[in-house]
Amino acid sequence: MRQTRFSSWGPNARKRQSFASGFVDVRAALVATSVWGLVTGVAMVKSGLTENMATLMTVLVYAGSAQLTSLPLIASSEPLWLIFMAATVVNMRFLIFGAALQPYFRHLPWTQRLALGYVSSDISFVVFMGRYGDSPGGDRQTQLWYYLGIVVPCWLFWNFFSLLGVYLGAFVPASWSLDFAAILALLAIIIPLVRTRPMLMCLIVASAIAWAGQLLPLRLGLVGAVTGGVLAGVLTDRFQQHKRGRA
Repeated sequence: MRQTRFSSWGPNARKRQSFASGFVDVRAALVATSVWGLVTGVAMVKSGLTENMATLMTVLVYAGSAQLTSLPLIASSEPLWLIFMAATVVNMRFLIFGAALQPYFRHLPWTQRLALGYVSSDISFVVFMGRYGDSPGGDRQTQLWYYLGIVVPCWLFWNFFSLLGVYLGAFVPASWSLDFAAILALLAIIIPLVRTRPMLMCLIVASAIAWAGQLLPLRLGLVGAVTGGVLAGVLTDRFQQHKRGRA
């Protein structure tokens, strides 16, 4: 009965339904997004940026890890090329994310793919691949609007709470450990997603590399953690498939 009603609604109703499904699946992750945005907004003001500069950075960059990486360099008046290089290295993981998402959105014009790249995030990638990771050849419109249902709320919540942190940052005591609260919020989202052996291996390997690479410059440990985690997950998945095939 539900499928019949869904089919009779037409393409616009399918888009709305897919968008709503994406929002429902990312709803819990919006807590982590909000806390992380608030932390980043406060950090920008505390590092010496004016409210106008912090606002522009929030809207234009939309990358919390890159922003937090560049803030100490900006505060110490490092060369512009070094700031851009550090932010680029931290965001190298999005090359992997983009390559994984390419089969789902390659039919779109490059301008639309560029816009999707701008609003993409770690959480949106995890949630989307958790739903469609095994079906890149499915209904393209359904997948697109599902993805929009994830990334649009994330973008809105991030910017709202980041700007809230920017304009309230002067009133936040330095003793508040907001960065630790953001980490706990992210863990609350990630841990329930670890339901398979490939995902578990991905988490273990990425965590080990990230911990071992803390002292590397330009956050290279983060890039190594993302790369190693993805490779560990892929290899574990292929090993399981090979093992099932032999069985």
